Amino acid sequence: MRNPFLAGAAVVMAVAALAACGSSADGNGPSAPTPTTPAAPAPPTAPATEEPAAPGPPAPAATAEGPKTPSDEIPPATGTFTKKQKEYLEGRVPKGMDPAAVLQTGQETCDKLRYLVKADRDTAVGAIATQEIPDAPAAVAGLCPQHQDLVDEAAYAYADGTHTGKTLRPGVYRSASPTTHCSWQIEGAGGKELASGTSDTGTSRKITIPKSARTFTSTGCYAWLAEGAEG
Repeated sequence: MRNPFLAGAAVVMAVAALAACGSSADGNGPSAPTPTTPAAPAPPTAPATEEPAAPGPPAPAATAEGPKTPSDEIPPATGTFTKKQKEYLEGRVPKGMDPAAVLQTGQETCDKLRYLVKADRDTAVGAIATQEIPDAPAAVAGLCPQHQDLVDEAAYAYADGTHTGKTLRPGVYRSASPTTHCSWQIEGAGGKELASGTSDTGTSRKITIPKSARTFTSTGCYAWLAEGAEG
């Protein structure tokens, strides 16, 4: 379930991008295009019969499979990449793709984390744990190491879903940004229920996953962050 804080982050990023596009560095950017009068609709007696053109293939993702451009062959269109930026781009730029686009994706990830951690730290950690902000560990390691603590904490968190076997770590956990339909269940050997609960308030709850747990299922709770290991 998408978190409302992340939607807010996306709006902030979009506004910033529009503001950047509306001006140039020297104040002499191109003027806005003159709006044109929309064409009149076709008469109802002559409906269009042509099939719409099929959409073209999507742009390749930064982590797309296939040959990657070596780091010494990915100079930017203008200026130069820093050492840290080139290390981040190493092995991440598909052949024929603009390396600046890959770098921008990583920088946007860092911007989202910076926004979220100011608004609600638990949500920022949850967004990494749920992979709602994809590729966050790589972006943090290469471009914004000040957020490494968020990545480290997310590694011990549980996203909504069913977790079994060796993925279970006994301890105390708290829900991060739960919805008003948060529910959980912990089962032991043979499917025996050890604990369960629901919350319709949207406030954080705490649970304990015991050593005897074999399955942990969470729905509508977004993510569970570790508070401490079980003794």
